[in-house]
Amino acid sequence: MTLHDKPKLVIIVGGVREDRFGPAVTSWAAEQAGAHGACEVTVVDPADQDIPSALPDASPKYADDDHPRPGGMAELAAALDDADAFVAGTPLCNHSSPASLKAAVDGHFTRWTAKAVAFGSYGDAAGGRHAVLHLADALAEPPAVTIREGLAFPNHFTSRQERRPSAPEAAGYAKTLLDRPARWATALRPARHAEPLPA
Repeated sequence: MTLHDKPKLVIIVGGVREDRFGPAVTSWAAEQAGAHGACEVTVVDPADQDIPSALPDASPKYADDDHPRPGGMAELAAALDDADAFVAGTPLCNHSSPASLKAAVDGHFTRWTAKAVAFGSYGDAAGGRHAVLHLADALAEPPAVTIREGLAFPNHFTSRQERRPSAPEAAGYAKTLLDRPARWATALRPARHAEPLPA
């Protein structure tokens, strides 16, 4: 990979509940990102990973490459490491983001550092924005660069058709959502290579 390659965008399926809407949202987002064309796109689903409920004593902030993780997390770790930017799709889960996303941050600290993160959310009348606020707070620590513009699906259970977003303006909002991390990814990649941020 060179600094002139397309930035790599990883879209993360946030929720892990049965019969979840997350894969529909992220599949649709991946289609939008493919049409947008600014980034190389990968979709990662934490439900397919072996995410532990306990963390080792050593923080990944200081020993990330040597941080002990289950072998089942290798795909997630590699995708996060390779990414230049992220779109995190998060449901509202008890007025916050789901544990699967928080664990992806806690267990892979430096892999988020100086990378752009945009958010797509879904849930209640506010479209899951409370989940985004909590997740953005957690991502301030690595530190990641969180994108203000997001895409929210209020009352997603009534605003979808065939498990896809049905709002006619959604595609326009998706373009705005994708413009920002693509631009930040291009700007941040040479900065990370020139001088990595201290932990």
